[in-house]
Amino acid sequence: MARPRRVKAFVSQLRVRFGHVDPAGIAYFPKIYDYIHEAFEELWHEHVGVRYDHLLLERQIGFPLVHSEVDFKRPLHFGDRPVVRVTCLSLGTSSLKLHYVYTVDDEVAVDARMTTVCVDLKPLKSRPIPDEYRAKFEEILEHP
Repeated sequence: MARPRRVKAFVSQLRVRFGHVDPAGIAYFPKIYDYIHEAFEELWHEHVGVRYDHLLLERQIGFPLVHSEVDFKRPLHFGDRPVVRVTCLSLGTSSLKLHYVYTVDDEVAVDARMTTVCVDLKPLKSRPIPDEYRAKFEEILEHP
């Protein structure tokens, strides 16, 4: 029987800080969206090889969020060190759907799917994802 193919992923880790939690001691859900965007920026810097602020300010290209789906499986508590694994679910001409899975001690805490669209910032119009970036997202594509 063939082994399932292990998809290459971008992996990072964060720390849930005191200021990130609500009075119940768990990360407030809007903070989870911050964590996802932080992972998105790290992905650009560490995996794609360009800082996201450089992409925005110098290249005048952005990837605004157009759709999100987030399943909260387990609370993130103050002091947790979740690991995030980021893969690409789909790669269109201008769209990019990324999959973020946050785990604590191998238990899934957050499972998120975020779709962004590549745009030229000045007219804020959709444009094809540049080939040099597309190639990096193909490396972490779940279903090539």
